[in-house]
Amino acid sequence: MGRFTWRTGAVVVGVAMAVLVGMIVLAGGTEQQSPAHHPKPTAQARTELQLAVWGSAPEVAAYQTVVDDYNASSEDTNVSVVSWPDADAMLDDIRSGAAQPDLYLLPRGELAQVVAEKRTVPLLDLVNEREIPVGDDFARDAVSAFSVDDDLQCMPYAASPMVIYYNKQLVDFAAMEAEGLPVPREDHASWNLAEFRAAAEFASRPRRNPRGIYIEPTLRGLAPFVYSGGGEMFDDANDPTSLALGEDGSTDALRRTLELLRDPRLTLSTKQLEQRPALEWFKRGKLAMIAGFRGMTPELRGTEGLDFDVMPMPSLGSSRTVAELNGLCLAPGRPARNEASANVLSYLVSDEALARVAETGYIQPAKLTVAFSDDFLQSTLAPENAAVFNTAMRSIVLPPLMSRGRELRQLVDPDIETLLTIPDIGDLQEALRAIDEKSRSLLDPDYEEPSETPSGSPSGTPSGSPSATPSDDG
Repeated sequence: MGRFTWRTGAVVVGVAMAVLVGMIVLAGGTEQQSPAHHPKPTAQARTELQLAVWGSAPEVAAYQTVVDDYNASSEDTNVSVVSWPDADAMLDDIRSGAAQPDLYLLPRGELAQVVAEKRTVPLLDLVNEREIPVGDDFARDAVSAFSVDDDLQCMPYAASPMVIYYNKQLVDFAAMEAEGLPVPREDHASWNLAEFRAAAEFASRPRRNPRGIYIEPTLRGLAPFVYSGGGEMFDDANDPTSLALGEDGSTDALRRTLELLRDPRLTLSTKQLEQRPALEWFKRGKLAMIAGFRGMTPELRGTEGLDFDVMPMPSLGSSRTVAELNGLCLAPGRPARNEASANVLSYLVSDEALARVAETGYIQPAKLTVAFSDDFLQSTLAPENAAVFNTAMRSIVLPPLMSRGRELRQLVDPDIETLLTIPDIGDLQEALRAIDEKSRSLLDPDYEEPSETPSGSPSGTPSGSPSATPSDDG
């Protein structure tokens, strides 16, 4: 083995130092080329929800604007709006599975059916968690309307009573009073059947050949008159098995009402209604009064030269009316999805969101804080007495919840129309009892077919087809 001299040691130290420096340099270069990896947190996936609505283009646009505002402020949810022209079309698609929304707008008349189909999520717990003041800020009847099995099935959203729209040029209360005719109070809070008839007769004077009044010849159209006159529409307020039009109180109310609505001097003829709908006659200044809901207002505002206002439904003894009631419902889903939908619902019924929709003029919010604000009343626009919509809400009668309500209307509304249009209805109470009996065939689970008369039809069944009453077409 060779000797280890100082020269050899110097070489070894030098080589070692060179290797060490090289390793340091190499390590530094490697660090620059491959920086340490620090995983970035992944963005939380946004929950995608669908809101199903129906209505006119301006209504749908208002819903979209409100949803856009929500999406802009939400960090975890994105809502899209899907729309239909009417509620029936929407519900048909939901039931067929063609549409699967997370939230949907529902007419109260369909509530019993969707609850039976288990298409709603009870809301009380979800609403309370979000501190939505249902008991304080919403119309009491609207809350009751959407409550089933001691729980809120849908959130009250829109609530419009049936009122009378009238043409102020044809129904001039000041001129009527000057002639000594009966007129309603100046505050438009109420009027009776005599004042209502006087207005129809005043407007129907032959100077311009208009007609005085149009009431839709349906169960809903006649219901305010029946209730106001002390009658009932159904034999039971909760579990009806029949209509009750043939009962004494209901028949008396309808007899008084039909004396007006069947007067050919005051109402549109069948021929006129075949030419165009009643609302078109009203817009043309050829019809003085028409019953309707808040949704008619924007169309009337857009009619050039039409000066209109509103009154409550006339009283036959007490103030009563019916209402269009719509609620927002949650479709069943996973708990986390229901929570997200409930958050959206909370925003949709906020003052801010409801005011945006009310500004369109189509919708009367069920939330009182908005319904009594100028966002709804719109004091610079017609109708001047828009407060009538709010006062009339105190007089609404809620019909029973029925899963076959649509079928009932289809079954008996043609007979109701016949009562208003054929020249001679004979015995009114007998005709009404025949309609009641027909309704039993649908509503009464224990119904048995009545024995037939020799003519082959049940005794008292309304017969005949609608025929035109004499009038000028204008």
